[in-house]
Amino acid sequence: MTILPAIDLKDGKAVRLSKGLMESAKIYSDEPWQVAKRFEELGSKWVHLVDLNGAFAGKPENLEQIRKIRKNCNLKLELGGGIRDEETIKMYLELGIDRLILGSIAVKDAQFVKDMAKKYPIVVGIDAIDGMVAVEGWAKTSDMKATDLARAFADCGVEAIICTDVGRDGMMTGVNVEFTKSIQEASGLETIASGGLKDMRDIDALLEAGIDGTIVGKAFYEGTLDLEEAFLKTNNIEEIINEK
Repeated sequence: MTILPAIDLKDGKAVRLSKGLMESAKIYSDEPWQVAKRFEELGSKWVHLVDLNGAFAGKPENLEQIRKIRKNCNLKLELGGGIRDEETIKMYLELGIDRLILGSIAVKDAQFVKDMAKKYPIVVGIDAIDGMVAVEGWAKTSDMKATDLARAFADCGVEAIICTDVGRDGMMTGVNVEFTKSIQEASGLETIASGGLKDMRDIDALLEAGIDGTIVGKAFYEGTLDLEEAFLKTNNIEEIINEK
């Protein structure tokens, strides 16, 4: 299982939100690139970046900090928030981002996502409130089931699906393993859990369920999860599987 520590960018700072509410933002660092460097030191392979301002604006809003992160670490970077067209995708790839997350546009224009996935490294972000897809930075709820959206992207070249239970995001109340599993089964794709992770018990539950990855946010920032321990555990399991 791949652990992707997260950096959410708001006004150039690394923050965490509760349930996706911008007014709940708690600042953890004025220099997000330093946080990325710390993740690298702890043994991470990936960093999950979200341009929160961009998610609401529909266009990149934290480019300066994203460039700093890319310049100062050797990690693989995935990025979401405000990516609505091919020009933005190409711009980010040229900047050195390894894969892009398409969220709101996946609901509005699934064909666009499928077309982009044939040419570029694309991940679909499915954010749900009570099982229904949330869009526009989680400010609105659509009338589409998250599992139906996941099913729509099977076998079209999408690299993975990141599924977030918005009600648990930033709350550290435990990962919604059942919801994540339903997305994994509906899509047949690599599926990454997001929202609610608190401690090693969540890591264990995801491993037991056969989930491919998880995003770690507030649990790291608030110190309820030893990230280094989590990396060691998941890497050791991967080595055991490879030996078999």
